[in-house]
Amino acid sequence: MARTEELSVATEEAPRPVGPVPTPPAPVAPARGPGEGWGIPLIVVIIGMFMSVLDTSIVNVAVPTIQREYNVTTDQIQWITTAYMLCLGVVVPTSAWLGDRLGLRRMYLLSLVTFGAFSALCGMADDLGSMIFFRILQAVPGGMLPVTCLTILMRMVPPQKLGAAMGLYGLGIVVAPGVGPTLGGYLVEYVNWRLIFYINVPIGIIGAIAAMAVLPHFPAKPGRRFDLPGFLCIAGGMFALLLALSEGQTWGWTSYPILVLAAAAVNLLLLFVAIELKVAEPLLDVRVFTHWPFINSLLLIAILSIGLFAVLFYVPLFLQEGQGMTAWHTGLVLLPQALMMMVTMPAAGRIYDRFGPRWPAVVGLTLCGIGTLLLSQINADMTRPELIMWMMIRAAGIGLAMMPIMTGGLASLPPGIVSSGSAFNTLTQRVTASFGLAALTALATTQQAQFMSNRASLLSTGANTDPRIVAMQEQGPGGLIALWRQTQVQVEAQAYSNVFLIAGICTLAGVLLALRLRSGKPAKGEDAEPVEVG
Repeated sequence: MARTEELSVATEEAPRPVGPVPTPPAPVAPARGPGEGWGIPLIVVIIGMFMSVLDTSIVNVAVPTIQREYNVTTDQIQWITTAYMLCLGVVVPTSAWLGDRLGLRRMYLLSLVTFGAFSALCGMADDLGSMIFFRILQAVPGGMLPVTCLTILMRMVPPQKLGAAMGLYGLGIVVAPGVGPTLGGYLVEYVNWRLIFYINVPIGIIGAIAAMAVLPHFPAKPGRRFDLPGFLCIAGGMFALLLALSEGQTWGWTSYPILVLAAAAVNLLLLFVAIELKVAEPLLDVRVFTHWPFINSLLLIAILSIGLFAVLFYVPLFLQEGQGMTAWHTGLVLLPQALMMMVTMPAAGRIYDRFGPRWPAVVGLTLCGIGTLLLSQINADMTRPELIMWMMIRAAGIGLAMMPIMTGGLASLPPGIVSSGSAFNTLTQRVTASFGLAALTALATTQQAQFMSNRASLLSTGANTDPRIVAMQEQGPGGLIALWRQTQVQVEAQAYSNVFLIAGICTLAGVLLALRLRSGKPAKGEDAEPVEVG
């Protein structure tokens, strides 16, 4: 390590030659080589990523219990999730700048420690107001962790092992949402809902100690100025966009506040792009969007994120509301798909290193689309093995496709703008997941109302002729409750079936984009990202 530090310092102090340089500096190769031992530091980075993503899914399971304890309405309790998401939209754009300013290692340690501390405060909250406030604080390091972790990985891992490393890293991105409902359901049902926050404390402490021991130093770049106008524009734009997506269903998609928020978001984000193209030191380098492989990867990530979070939202909802399952048993039904992704993601990384991103993405998106179309058969009488099999097929596809797509996009960027690419990557996942859920929920709600109205009209015309309905009416006012409940479950299943049908078709359409990804190993010098370890 001392030798590496001397080489890094020598590289920084040496005058830069004018004109093209045919070969990279000598110190780069040893720093990127497998002999430096990047495996253990990668595991430490995965811990932080897993913790930040796990929190987004594990909290959702406890929301009904927290609502009963605080004695608040559904609209009020939703701000536990909404406030967290809105703060993420503001924080993520600053993560790349803070990583350069403080140094990635210091940034990672600070984020881990503060995330654990603010999680503990969430667990101690005694009313809704304090809970929302602590969730906003928790979102600050929660938004910084994904960008910091991904940037560390891209600088630390040699290009020839990038696929394998991203396959392991992807466990934190995709498996955590699958494990979250199971773990959260058990804690809520058998222990105490506050443990869903306290569990982050020991993970943060262990991760911080491990990071201090094994994570390499990355030099800070203190000379870079903070782009305040750019920050104000993207922070305001993301806040307006995410708030409109969160409250559109409640306020009405064509209501005046939602239209104003949408217009503000579009104008502020366009202004952000204009500012970033003019300033000498942009907050986020929008030149990442001049690279088609990166844009293509973002489009595919958006498709996968929408489908992933749609399944994680609607399947548990139907199992608990339509089939009366507890949170814990619902989590057990979702667990096999998480296990499937744990198997396929590392394999996908090795496939990427050998064949490039195209074919694992094509096969993965095909499997994912087929599995989502199978989920369109959802109904009140389906068996658990059927549902588990459909979700496992879909999970195998996500495991094969997600990391090769993300890796291929980021690896196509020049070294100097990878941190901006990481930030835009995280923003894409957050925004498209919110947009997809908002759009699909609006569709499901509209269809449920229409389907229920159609069935009600059929019941009214046959109420005096069908002997079963007549027998129910003779039981008194409560006689039709069972029929109403059965109709409601059928309507819900039909609406969710259409949601999965649309998500499946969109996923299969993504195969056309996947065919445009790179095939084969990268050419010499491509995908290379010089690391600065010192």
